[in-house]
Amino acid sequence: MDKDSQAVSELLNHALAESGLSQAAFATALRTSAPRLSTYRSGKTKPTAQFVLRAGRIAHALHRAREYRIMTAPATATAIREASDEEWAWRMLLQGRDHLRLLLRRHDGSEAAWEAAPGTTGQAGFDTLLAVLTAHEFEAAGEDPPEWTKVEVLSDPWVPEHPFLDRDEIIEQTPDYLARANIFVPARDLVTA
Repeated sequence: MDKDSQAVSELLNHALAESGLSQAAFATALRTSAPRLSTYRSGKTKPTAQFVLRAGRIAHALHRAREYRIMTAPATATAIREASDEEWAWRMLLQGRDHLRLLLRRHDGSEAAWEAAPGTTGQAGFDTLLAVLTAHEFEAAGEDPPEWTKVEVLSDPWVPEHPFLDRDEIIEQTPDYLARANIFVPARDLVTA
């Protein structure tokens, strides 16, 4: 392997270690496959310069988020997937969203931890909602949303059950940015203390 390829391999190996993720999870975070990342790390295939820079930036941000004890998109998706019930899944979603808000206010690059694409939550509704909420927070902060947040609109409306609102009331009280994704959740249910 030539010196430049060796240096790229070392940078990617360092990024993987710094990310704190498995190779498969880091590949997902970078929107590639584990086998493709493996060929980049071994030097068998040459990644673009942008890929190497993004891998390093995201890995460093994931590391910083762990130090701050801040949830990332991958951690939020995992917490939702592993939630014992739907109420806890909602809490994890909103906690992750609130942590993203904190990172966006820091203006130190740590928000790149949310550029890491998450794995699935196990539910299409939550997958899409996580993407839409993340994009909304980036836009509200004047930042470009991560690429992974550009998702398809749900084919069927998702109107999670509500303890005291009927379907029409839920739809009426849903913010436009969620309704455009075919997700219907009252705005007040997205408010946290």
